[in-house]
This record gives sequence, C-alpha cells and structure tokens, in this order.
Amino acid sequence: MTSSPSHDRPLPEPPPEAGGPGAPMEADVLWRRRPRAALAALAALSLAAFCFVTTENLPVGLLQVISTSLRVPLTSVGFLVTVYAAVVVVASAPLTQLTRRLPRRALVCSLLAVFVVATLASAVAPSYAWLLCARVVTAMAQAVFWSVVAVTAVSLFGPEVRGRAVAGVLGGGSVSVVLGVPAGTWLGQQGGWRFPFLVLSCVGVVILLAVAVLLPPYHPASTHAATGSYPDRRRYRMLIATTVLVVGGYFTTYTYVTRLLTHVSGLPVHDLSAVLLATGVADAIGVGASGLAFDRWPRAAGAVPVAGVGAAMLALYALAPHTLAAVALQAAASLALGAFIIANQNRVLIVAPGSTDVASAWMSASFNIGIAGGSLVGGLVVPSLGARATALVGGALALSGFAVAARSELGGPPGASGSGGLRRWLSPGRAA
Repeated sequence: MTSSPSHDRPLPEPPPEAGGPGAPMEADVLWRRRPRAALAALAALSLAAFCFVTTENLPVGLLQVISTSLRVPLTSVGFLVTVYAAVVVVASAPLTQLTRRLPRRALVCSLLAVFVVATLASAVAPSYAWLLCARVVTAMAQAVFWSVVAVTAVSLFGPEVRGRAVAGVLGGGSVSVVLGVPAGTWLGQQGGWRFPFLVLSCVGVVILLAVAVLLPPYHPASTHAATGSYPDRRRYRMLIATTVLVVGGYFTTYTYVTRLLTHVSGLPVHDLSAVLLATGVADAIGVGASGLAFDRWPRAAGAVPVAGVGAAMLALYALAPHTLAAVALQAAASLALGAFIIANQNRVLIVAPGSTDVASAWMSASFNIGIAGGSLVGGLVVPSLGARATALVGGALALSGFAVAARSELGGPPGASGSGGLRRWLSPGRAA
C-alpha cells in the first residue's frame, strides 16, 4: 500500500535522544554538562515570566488607587491592561522576527533591562499619558520575551524533558496570577500604587543579573530547539486555530464568571476572592501536571485538556444553579486550560514550520486574540441570553477547538476515514 505524504500522516513523537532533524547535540544541552546551572537558569527565566505577567495584570487590582491618584476614570485605568494585551498581539511576530538572530543571552538580558527601566518609569509616572507610554514599552519587551522564553528553556535540556522545561518556565506566569497580582495589590493598598511597580523593577534587576550569569551565550540556531522536530505547516496552522477557539471559549465564560457565580449559582460575594484563588491554583496544577504528562504520554496530554475545557464548561452550564458544582467545574476548566497551554506550546516546538521563536510568537498572539475575542463574545451573550449562557457558548467554542485539533491529528484529505487516527491521538502514546 502506498504511503501518504508526510504532512498527512499522524504526527510522530520525537525520540528522546535521537532521530528527526531536531535531534540534540551534547554541546547544545547545558543540563548534560552543568545540571544545577541549567535548573538555576530555568528558575531565573520562570521568575522573569512571573514579573512580566504580574506587571501586565497589576492595574486590575489597583484600579481605584490609580484612578484617584492620576485623576482619571476607572475605565482609563482598565485601558492600561487592554492596550498592553493589544501591543503583545501586534508586536510579537514582527519584533521576534527582527531579533531572532541575536545571541540568546544578550536578547533576554536586553528585554529584562527594558522591563526594569519601563517598570521604574511606571512607578514614577507623573501623568496618565506617561504611565500609558511606559506600559506600551513594557508590553513590547514582553511580546518578544514570551515568544522566546519557552524555546530558550527547552534549549537548556534534552528533548526527553521538553514538557517539564516548558512547564517550569511558563509556570511562573501561572503563579503570578495566584500570588503576584494579589501581593502587588496588597502592596499598592499599603504603600500606594507606585510601590509594587518599584518592587517589581528591583526584582527585575536581580533576575537580569542571574540570567546574565547563568544563561549560556549561544546562538539560537545552534540548539536542538531552534526549529521544529517534525515541521508541519498544516498542523501548525491548525494549532493556531485550536488555540483561538479553546482560549476564546474559556474567556467567553471567565470574563463574566463572577456574575455567573453570584447571580446564577448563588455564591456569596465575600467568597469570590477565595474561589478565584482556587481557580488560579487549579490552573497552576494543570501546568505542572501537563509538563510531567507530556514527556510520558504526549498524545493524551495534548488531547485531554482540549476536550476537558469544553466538557467542563458545558457541565457548568447544566449545573450552574448548584453552587458547589459550579465552583468545582470552573476550577476544572481552569485546570484543563493550564494543561492545554503547556501541551500546546510543546506541540509548537514539534511542528513549527520554521523558527520556533517566530512560531511561538504567533502562538502568543493567537492566545491573546482568544482572550480578547472571548471577552467580546461574552459581552454580546450576557445582555441577550444572560451570564449562564456564556458557559454554553464558551463550551461550544472550546469543543469546536477539539474538533479542529482532532482533524489535525487525523490528517488525510477532507472526507477521508480517520477513526483509527483519532483512537491513536486519544491513546497515551509514549514517545518512542
């Protein structure tokens, strides 16, 4: 029987030590020579991710304080977060393309230096316009950082622990939601809104020095993580589509989850903070679990979270009037999303059709498009159908993402039979 073209076959998993164009060379992997230095560099990159995401979302917890201090409406302070996300979407791919040939240590240190200066500028901003400009500069640095950080982390280790490396570095962003933003909010309430920005700038200096010492001065193209292990343009494009649908579906509900829980599920308002903290913890658990699972069962680790987000949200719609069930299902959706983020980034590093930095940049942009699109859809659903319906619409979008992901793994021309491919995708499927 004649074999189908490579882009139509079920995606192979990269072997741990050899095979495929992305096979690592011993000289590329810091872990094999200095394992403690590799772990320390990973920790520094994770802390940098923590600082970037905390800074991005800090105005959310300081809306009233900043509004009063700078004498601007609350909506203008909220606009600081909207503009930040928009800059990340627009700037990720072009800036990453421009900087992708720079030595990695010099690039990451430069991005952290921009973070330090721009965050300090935010802390001393005499006006709203100054603060907005400082936020735009910080967002441009984050746009590139978020595009290269996963690739940088993976290049420190062998492909056999790719999932754990990605989870380790992106976990910093998840922890920032659980600890960073609440801590920054508390500091702002105690010492004024400028104080947490000053603290983050100082922490950034420490991380900059750590990265300068610990990260090897290699060129990106010299490592096994520079290009996809099994480049596949078709599957990469479908990963982008899956991301927009799954993330968009999740944020269709999450943007209005406080209204759903309080008005439909009967959750007391004073319990909201604890519930949101629990969802953040669930997200972090999903990140860690996915990192471990992907290295052992890559196919299942990629499939289960995609289905989990949609299933949890549809169940949330059905059981929304029951408080405990609604809280548990929202936490389950957050756990699945955290797992999806890690599995998806790992798939990007496998199927990226060119530079993994540029591929990661487009993935970052698609994630933020999903956030913005989901918020927009939720805003259209609530006035007409009510907050409960956001879970139904969001779940349908997320399951549409599952259908796209399944179609990607089935391969073959439209209309081809693929039940065997779907079974293989949903099976644990250890890497060879």
